[in-house]
Amino acid sequence: MNPMEMMKIAQAWQTFSANHPKFLPFVNAVSQGALVEGSVIEIAVTTPEGKKLESNLKLTQSDLEFLALMKSMLPKG
Repeated sequence: MNPMEMMKIAQAWQTFSANHPKFLPFVNAVSQGALVEGSVIEIAVTTPEGKKLESNLKLTQSDLEFLALMKSMLPKG
C-alpha cells in the first residue's frame, strides 16, 4: 500500500472515530477477551425506512487470526 493510500485510510479512520465515539471503546472492550473461538457476533442494520437486516457468525480460529491481522493494520490511537 502506498503512503498516500495509508494517509487516506488514517484520515477516514479519524473521521469515523469522531463520528462514532462509542464504537472504538466498544471494540476495545470486546477485544479484551470476548473474541474467542465459539463466540457469536451478531449484527443488525435498520434502514431509514425501518427495514431490518440481521446476521450472525460463530467465530472460528481462522476468523480470530483474520481479526488479529486487521487489528494490526489499524492506525494506532
